[in-house]
Amino acid sequence: MNPTRSNSNLKVAIVCPCFNEAEVLPISIPRLLDVLDDLILNHGCDAKSYLVFVDDGSRDATWAIVAAAADQHSGRVHGIKLSRNAGHQNALVAGLGYVTGQCDVAISLDVDLQDDLAALPRMIAEYRSGAEIVLGVKASRASDTFFKKLSAAGFYKGMRLMGVDLVENHADCRLMSAKALANLEMFPERVLFLRGLQPLLHSKISTVSYHLSARLAGESKYPLRKMLALAWSGTTSFSTVPLRLISWMGGVVFLVSFVFAAFAMFNALRGHVVPGWASVTIPLYLLGGALMLSIGIVGEYVGKLYLEVKGRPRYLLDEVHCGNTAGRGQVE
Repeated sequence: MNPTRSNSNLKVAIVCPCFNEAEVLPISIPRLLDVLDDLILNHGCDAKSYLVFVDDGSRDATWAIVAAAADQHSGRVHGIKLSRNAGHQNALVAGLGYVTGQCDVAISLDVDLQDDLAALPRMIAEYRSGAEIVLGVKASRASDTFFKKLSAAGFYKGMRLMGVDLVENHADCRLMSAKALANLEMFPERVLFLRGLQPLLHSKISTVSYHLSARLAGESKYPLRKMLALAWSGTTSFSTVPLRLISWMGGVVFLVSFVFAAFAMFNALRGHVVPGWASVTIPLYLLGGALMLSIGIVGEYVGKLYLEVKGRPRYLLDEVHCGNTAGRGQVE
């Protein structure tokens, strides 16, 4: 146990990104307030601990519910409204940026509360023991479909092969200390993959395992298309292996083409006429496909460079609501 943390009252901020969550918020807000009370009464957390809900450009009544909760629980519930949908990762960063310097630890959760809330006191215990980052890890994927289990396993193995240090089955449930939050602000990149950034933010990382619960209400905001996009973003943000694969693939294609040419020349010297369509068409399609794939992969990296060079804000802040005060402005 870290003696400087064991007896101190920790000011905790729980950050939840929201996108079209009007169905689940009336359930999750009271439950999270109960969790906050438990942390304050039984786990040595400061009475000024609070919740932050980030409305990521929702088209339903999400913001109205968050603003009403902020009025009802002034100071305990804060709402941040982004001017347009910026994506889950950017919305999460908006919430973490908002609480940086305003808390001792920040805990990020999905508002559907599939993450086990009983894991939060264990995360705080890990922090008190010296960890600067505590990652929530799914104990099992028993409730997932076969395809989701297979794709997740392939993603983590693939990332490890490419040299990206990821904790398997960790999503976005995590505790970050004030030090880790301050370090996160030093990363200016616009294309973010927070799961991959964790080992860079601090070396003192711990994990807490838990079992997922069923979604309280509403639909998942991470369909297959978004999960694949997140996986590809993580791959191209943290690894140059796909670029190296182009070089390896080019070498293989050259060797195959060389073998075809040697075989054709050998048959010509023997007086055997080889039908021209096979010797021309196969290498042509092989090289054409390899070139198109290579250009596509390089294009992904060039596109990321383009976004970074422009230096546009990750998100735009429309409104902040925390009961007695509200404000407008722009945040990177």
